[in-house]
Amino acid sequence: MLTISFSHLPDDALLAEARRVVAHERQATAQVIALLMELDVRRLYLGEGYSSLFVYCTQALHLSEYAAYGRIEAARAARRFPVILDLLADGFITLTTVTLLASELTPENHRTVLECARHKSKRDILLLVATLRPRPAVPSVVRKLPASKPVAPATRAESKALLRQCADGHAHAASAAASSAAPSVVTLPPTRPAVVAPLAPERYKIQFTVTRETYEKLRRVQDLLRHAIPDGDPAKIFDRALTVLIDDVARTKLAATDRPRRSGPTAPGSRHIPAGVKRAVWARDGGRCAFVGTSGRCTETGFLEFHHVVPYAAGGAATIDNIQLRCAAHNKHEADCFFGPSQPSFVRESAGPEYDCDLNSVRTESSQCCTGQVPG
Repeated sequence: MLTISFSHLPDDALLAEARRVVAHERQATAQVIALLMELDVRRLYLGEGYSSLFVYCTQALHLSEYAAYGRIEAARAARRFPVILDLLADGFITLTTVTLLASELTPENHRTVLECARHKSKRDILLLVATLRPRPAVPSVVRKLPASKPVAPATRAESKALLRQCADGHAHAASAAASSAAPSVVTLPPTRPAVVAPLAPERYKIQFTVTRETYEKLRRVQDLLRHAIPDGDPAKIFDRALTVLIDDVARTKLAATDRPRRSGPTAPGSRHIPAGVKRAVWARDGGRCAFVGTSGRCTETGFLEFHHVVPYAAGGAATIDNIQLRCAAHNKHEADCFFGPSQPSFVRESAGPEYDCDLNSVRTESSQCCTGQVPG
């Protein structure tokens, strides 16, 4: 068993090695796709005793079913449009991108579509597919799901016995033993995650499951809004609810208001950030983490926090110039840079009782010592 450790590498060398290895992996993936293209053309898997290229990939090459599917789809798309191999090798597109776009590519549009797909996320590719092939809007549906049946859990002894049988290559016998030992066990399908998928550039399909209480709330709102939404369309109610929620969250978290008042000065020693400062910082940073690393600014727009550039514990004031937006990860990262990986006890003692109830608060008020703006 080959074990590789990179713990001896300094930071710059580790980053460079990661880029080198990933580039090598892309080249290797492109070579695998090219090989599968030729295997598919020659149908060599038949002579090896496999009924299809998919079976050959999973049983002879020991790829997972998902990996085999993606590589076969990419191979067949690349056979039609060889430029895909170069784009994969250079890292401009991914296997996921190819599998999503394969059915939409034509001799006339493939270069334009693949160019638009460069360095795009899966969400962006799904929107591109919806642009190329818009689908009609789905009807609003509210229906009750069937009641779930409990699954009887296996005992620890049963689990160990099944694992031993599988390890010995008797998976079929293990399955039969499990079914005969517990005939009342009902295996439920896995819970499907919520669906948010574009149907067209301006339309999305959203599907999720709610509780009975939430359903009753929906019915109540439908009754209350019959004058404005006569058909009780859940999509229109959902839009109205989100509009109200956005306004409420922006008001409580960002101090957003149509009639801002002048904020008074912050009391000495207080951690309070004035409402005017919150509004100005949010507008200046564009609702996005303002941390700038060696490769550019962070793109995170979720889990944002108001961050003291000069930490509160080091005398930093809650001013527009000293407050920036940070995602939770970069807030903690800068706290680790300033205070160290573990929180010193003297910081808790000197910070006062406000820190005693939240030991993480001092860590979320860090500095930019990692970027050289404040000496560590």
